[in-house]
Amino acid sequence: MPAPYPQEFRDDVIRVARNREPGQKLSVIAKDFGISESCLTNWMRQADVEDGARPGKTREDSTELRDLRRRNRLLEQENEVLRRAAAYLSQANLPKRWYPLVSELAADGIPVAVSLRVLKLSSQPYYRWRHQQVTAAELIEAYRANSLLDAHRDDPEYGYRFLAGEAGVNGQPMCERTAWRICRDNQWRSVFGKKRGKNGKRPGPPVHDDLVQRDFSADDVNELWLTDITEHWTDEGKLYLCAIKDVFSGRIVGYSMDSRMKARLAVNALDNATSRRRGAAGCIVHSDRGSQFRSRKFVHALNRHHLIGSMGQVGAAGNNAAMESFFALLQKNVLDRKRWRTRDELRIAIITWIERTYHRRRRQARLGRLAPIEYETIMNPTVSLAA
Repeated sequence: MPAPYPQEFRDDVIRVARNREPGQKLSVIAKDFGISESCLTNWMRQADVEDGARPGKTREDSTELRDLRRRNRLLEQENEVLRRAAAYLSQANLPKRWYPLVSELAADGIPVAVSLRVLKLSSQPYYRWRHQQVTAAELIEAYRANSLLDAHRDDPEYGYRFLAGEAGVNGQPMCERTAWRICRDNQWRSVFGKKRGKNGKRPGPPVHDDLVQRDFSADDVNELWLTDITEHWTDEGKLYLCAIKDVFSGRIVGYSMDSRMKARLAVNALDNATSRRRGAAGCIVHSDRGSQFRSRKFVHALNRHHLIGSMGQVGAAGNNAAMESFFALLQKNVLDRKRWRTRDELRIAIITWIERTYHRRRRQARLGRLAPIEYETIMNPTVSLAA
């Protein structure tokens, strides 16, 4: 069964179809985006239902029904917790302790979070009660932290290296890296700290190694993807674009646009790329050290799709030069051509240029004067036009 098209891609195609020039046929637009005319007609019919122009069941109705069912199931679970709690307290021969009841309910399929919320209990004490002891590693960590804190209070000007030496003298030896980590976690810093930048910010640490090393080449599709985020002003405010480029053909395999540059923007672009590309597991996804690409949501998305992360260095634009060149091309051909009144207007222009011009009409010298889709079709026929 073919993978469904991303919802954001459907919305973009519908926008282009609704804003088409007089006399332009839907079949031409469908062909430009690599879909069938009947598929585009069905999407527009559903969009009319969503807008209230046609009777039918909207996505909002389906979501509301799903939420009501989820809420009904949650209420049933809460009622079961209260019923079991009343029965538990009525037995005089049992101790009045809630934690065993929570474990019994969990064994019967009631989530622990639901039971704790209904009984107004905290989760951390419950899980501490389940383990009933502190691990040996945590105990050693506490002794080391106490020794470092004592040394820090005696000499606040000491850095972590001197603190580690003092702790070793006091019977808690540790390596300097361990001392640095404990001091960092507890924010114990020397009074003679290093000067920071003008804005008080430093680039975050990378969550992946640089697996590309500026070698922007690939022998097949889905071997190396590049990603980055760009922005452009409209009269309504900024529009942010996160795009993912396949190095093999230069094709933009996934993109997402939003009015805010959140981690969800990069995650949506990655989800769109994996839903349109089959067999992408094991592909390297290279980016810069932006906070969106270092976020837990993006790292979890990489793991969920079985992709491999890669990151360049800070302040080195050449580490992602192939992606920057695409954004420069987009800047000259679309963004700087006129003043954009609304985000939707700019959005339509961007996705039309990507899908119609860049993918299917713009020939590249490194691809033998072929467009990205033509090159992929010749070199790898298994890649569909709609991928």
